[in-house]
Amino acid sequence: MVAESNQPVPTFMGVPMKLVSLATLTFQNSALILIMHYSRIMPLGPHGRYLASTAVLLNEILKLLLCLGVALRDRRKVDATFSTSLRNLYSELIRSDSWKLAIPACLYTLQNRLQYVAVSNLDAATFQVTYQLKILTTALFSVTMLGRRLSGLKWISLLTLTAGVAIVQLPTPGGHQKRSGGFDGGAEVEGMDRNKGLLAVIVACMLSGLAGVYFEKVLKGSSTTLWIRNIQLSFWSIIPALFVGVLWMDGAEIAERGFFVGYNGVVWTAICFQAFGGIIVALCVNYADNIAKNFATSISIIISCVASVWFFEFVVTVNFIIGALIVLFATWLYSKPDTPAAKEAQYIPLQQTVIDDDDEEEKFRRNNDAARRDV
Repeated sequence: MVAESNQPVPTFMGVPMKLVSLATLTFQNSALILIMHYSRIMPLGPHGRYLASTAVLLNEILKLLLCLGVALRDRRKVDATFSTSLRNLYSELIRSDSWKLAIPACLYTLQNRLQYVAVSNLDAATFQVTYQLKILTTALFSVTMLGRRLSGLKWISLLTLTAGVAIVQLPTPGGHQKRSGGFDGGAEVEGMDRNKGLLAVIVACMLSGLAGVYFEKVLKGSSTTLWIRNIQLSFWSIIPALFVGVLWMDGAEIAERGFFVGYNGVVWTAICFQAFGGIIVALCVNYADNIAKNFATSISIIISCVASVWFFEFVVTVNFIIGALIVLFATWLYSKPDTPAAKEAQYIPLQQTVIDDDDEEEKFRRNNDAARRDV
């Protein structure tokens, strides 16, 4: 124990990587939603708005290239030549169990598409608060698929979270939204359907919980590094994004208007932020605990709310304030560690591939440390 505490703390430019990853996650979470929302409601250009299906596809391609670069860099540290690194990386990528990621890949692709639907019909602050329902769905799928038992405190926090989101969604008479003025001047929001946006968020949260738990089950039952799994996940995500989203659903419109119609700097920024988000989350898994990650998420919600008021003329209602505070409290409550007795009672031995408590989770993260330490 003493030897482990004397290990050097990973740093970036002298700053501990835990703080760097959490600060980056906070900024990415808040900025991504704001940029995505603005890209969907900003004044139309001469060629119309960009197609969300093309953005989802480009996001997966960029994420694939980023993770491929990181994985190849890690291989170069242990292999003698570049060609050896390529061969070893290729053999890892085509493992016989890589097909298992096809299911969560399809779920994540649909979830990303629904996020665009949601930010097109909800303001950024409401989306951020409502999207915390993914904590609830992830917990429920963990109970049903991984055989976990939640303590009474966690069930209370989940019920509190649901109540907070419901309060945020309560209708407010006389509410009037405006489109962000930016440098083009303000205009009233047209075509925003709150019910459609809310439904998209709820379904996206369900898909996020299901895909996340399934991905966790596959990942923890294998010795494959997280970067390799992310490459495989992006590869399988490209298939439905291309053939279903781009070719089948929007193929005719793309043939008529072009693939990159409506693209500008804002759209490309949103795509890049979303692609880099996967790497940032991987860093947080490695360098920070779940409590700190949830704290960063809570801070990003506050930033999004303040930015929505400043940039999008978002009207903060009493319902929103009360509901958002309840959601933040529930997030904090859920992240509190259980007592040793409660932690021992959480595990149901369904299968050996399930890692259920925080100590085993930490061991799993440390096993992949060599592949992800120097970032």
